[in-house]
This record gives sequence, structure tokens and C-alpha cells, in this order.
Amino acid sequence: MIEKDTVVVFTARSPGRVIEEGGSQAWVLNPARAKLCKWLVCTQNRHNPDHDFSDATEPHSAAFLVGKISAITRSEEEGSGDRWLIEMSEFARVEKPDVWKRWRNPVRYVSLADIGIKVADLKFKPMPNAKQPPAPHEAKATWPPATLTIAEAKKALAATFGVKPEAVEISIRG
Repeated sequence: MIEKDTVVVFTARSPGRVIEEGGSQAWVLNPARAKLCKWLVCTQNRHNPDHDFSDATEPHSAAFLVGKISAITRSEEEGSGDRWLIEMSEFARVEKPDVWKRWRNPVRYVSLADIGIKVADLKFKPMPNAKQPPAPHEAKATWPPATLTIAEAKKALAATFGVKPEAVEISIRG
């Protein structure tokens, strides 16, 4: 089984706007599952006339940007509610037609190889204003790294192993 290391999104935002905002937002997604991915691939949605935020510039359904995921954080966009920002530390522009296959949900988990993109062929640039990780001497080890409910852990493990959450059993020993 090929690892699903990539989040593909179907966005009505332009490449410039995604870069300016530090990543792609405001997505309804499972943050625990998305944090397991290394890559973000943005595909263009040109058929989104109902949204005022659309500034799409690329061909419909084409991949236009690949980013290295640095964080999954709550979107601070007004009215985004329980939506998430997929932040990037670096990006590469691509022109790959027909990547988006009219999937039902605008967020999809795949392997980069499944969509025919090779990292070795990409020329990455650092994100302007990207949050830099703390220097090793400044980093503090904390446990747990984030709060996580049993239900969230079951969902994330189920997504990782391709099973239903009710098939996951978690035991905690103290």
C-alpha cells in the first residue's frame, strides 16, 4: 500500500493569495489526519461563482502549487468557524492539468506518486513570512504535544490504517 502523504485541495484562490496567506485555507478537515501528511497540492476551482473570495487564475482542475506542510492550524479567517489552515514552509509552482477528478469532497488524501508529481522535479522556494521552527536550544519538549481525545485518536488511526473508527481499540495503562 502506498502511503497517503499528500493533502490535495480544490481551491478557488489564486497561487499568489495562497502564498500570501501562508498556506491554503479555510478547510473542513481532520487535523490529526492532515498532520500525518508531508505535502499539500493545490488544484484550481474556476467554477465557484458564489464565493466572493474567488480570485482563481489557473486552468480548472489543474494542480498549480505543491507545498511542504509545516503546520495545521485553526483558520483565523473571519467566519471560518471550525476550519483549518494548511501552512507551508516552502512551495513550488507546477502546471499539471486534470489532477482534480471531480471528487465529492474538496479535500482529498493521496500519495504524491498517485497524482504523478515527483518531488525531485520541483524547485522549492521558501514561503515569505513563514513561521520558523525554534532553534534547538529554544525548543522545549512537552508531553503531550497537543490535546487529543480518544475519539480523535481513533479517527486518525482509522484513517492511517484504512479502517472504520469503531474498529480501533485503544488501551491506556497507568
